[in-house]
Amino acid sequence: MNREDIIRMAREAGFKVDWQHADVAEIKAKRYEYFAALVANAEREKLAAWMMRQGYATGHGDSIEKLLEELEWQIVEREREACAKVCEDIDTEYEGEDVLATWCATAIRARCKQ
Repeated sequence: MNREDIIRMAREAGFKVDWQHADVAEIKAKRYEYFAALVANAEREKLAAWMMRQGYATGHGDSIEKLLEELEWQIVEREREACAKVCEDIDTEYEGEDVLATWCATAIRARCKQ
């Protein structure tokens, strides 16, 4: 959701602008923009707080879209590392499998560099 979406929703909710008087319309339009910024910031802060509680970094997420992109990247990275760890654990459980397990772990980690 972006600023324009919030302004549109505010209008749909009944916020009115008197477009016949330019000064009044400009003041009210600024109110819509301010309202939209407040709502967007509150939503972004809520998402950022959730990410931090879950142990994810928020990076430079100045919008919900950027925060979600950062979150998606971190989830993929964590899953990839967990899979590589499973391969490494095979190395300690079964003697003689170490070359294959190490190769698998290295191959999984290399995927993040592609």
